[in-house]
Amino acid sequence: MTIDTCNFEGKKVIVRVDFNVPLDENGKITDDTRIRGALPTLKKILADGGSLIIMSHMGKPKGKVNPKFSLGQITEAVGEHLGVTVQFAPDCAKAAEAAAALKPGEVLLLENLRFYPEEEGKPVGIDKADPAYEEAKNAMKASQKEFAKTLASYADIYVNDAFGTAHRKHASTAVIADSFDADHKMLGYLMEKEVQAVDNILSNIKRPFTAIMGGSKVSTKIGIIENLMDKVDNLILCGGMTYTFAKAQGGHVGLSICEDDKLDLALDIIAKAKAKGVKLVLGVDCIAADSFSNEANTQVVPSGEIPEGWEGLDAGPETRKLFADAIEGAKTILWNGPAGVFEFDNFTGGSRAIADAIAKATAEGAFSLIGGGDSVACINKFGMADQVSYISTGGGALLEAIEGKILPGIAAIKG
Repeated sequence: MTIDTCNFEGKKVIVRVDFNVPLDENGKITDDTRIRGALPTLKKILADGGSLIIMSHMGKPKGKVNPKFSLGQITEAVGEHLGVTVQFAPDCAKAAEAAAALKPGEVLLLENLRFYPEEEGKPVGIDKADPAYEEAKNAMKASQKEFAKTLASYADIYVNDAFGTAHRKHASTAVIADSFDADHKMLGYLMEKEVQAVDNILSNIKRPFTAIMGGSKVSTKIGIIENLMDKVDNLILCGGMTYTFAKAQGGHVGLSICEDDKLDLALDIIAKAKAKGVKLVLGVDCIAADSFSNEANTQVVPSGEIPEGWEGLDAGPETRKLFADAIEGAKTILWNGPAGVFEFDNFTGGSRAIADAIAKATAEGAFSLIGGGDSVACINKFGMADQVSYISTGGGALLEAIEGKILPGIAAIKG
């Protein structure tokens, strides 16, 4: 069963969405991309005459109730997007009555799933080295199944439209699917689009293929970097990891972010790229700052010659040209992670150069996939979302899919 072929009339439908949206200090949403992404699925269910139960997580409350991460803060915004009043259930595990009372066209938003440790299925307050950990883990798995059954009991149909958490085997993303047969569980429109976008990158590569990997740490991206080595023609590594590579090659990086225990790994990546014929593009210069602040004093220096007391916060002008050259003419482009501290307006130049080059290549026929929270925030900050082919709502899920891993949230439905 697919969402297109299913008629939701008279049915109660529980939908796992990813409404883990950024909020400001007043609890106001600063980027509603994820909410907008789920709207086609939610609106289809309501238009058919179904009753809608929405569930999501927000932040990392670690199995405890924390008002800072309450989904009650976004109820009104979700209602505005859907054009209906959204009811709120202040306890996701005690919402049976509210769910049963829903009439066709009505919407209920459940409180943050991660207020319960059963959602993630990890024992809380016990160290993995503890001899009792295994027993606690098994007990938690049993509790997780019961928690998933409780959520499933609210509805006739389960829809997973949360690509951002598809790589997690959580109660609401995978375990819950066991309570529904094949005709009563399906992927939402957003999930279907995400799966297709990943397929375009992995199975339908048009060359040249340029991947841009940013972010602060090499260690968090090593799996995808190694997997991409067998697929890409050009690999741009930027952001904070620039300085690990610079130091590995004998450079001085001042106060820049650097993984001293990953210097050998950086040299390995350089050697692998050479052996596989992949053009590896690393920063040659940077905008160095004398403090981690938008108002800091700056100077342009080579990436491996950063003075003591200074740190690299953005790609320099020569590096930006190298990036643009590697993106120009590409027919497949993947971008995950900014080139600098783009949150500070004075350090957006490197990321902006990447975005401009991707937009130009896309206009010339390239398929461009932007994924990962920071890259998406970048594109939105620059007002360029309509100039790329596809923006993924998933960070970790996208990377794991591109690494070739099976995503539990998809496998639970598609088998």
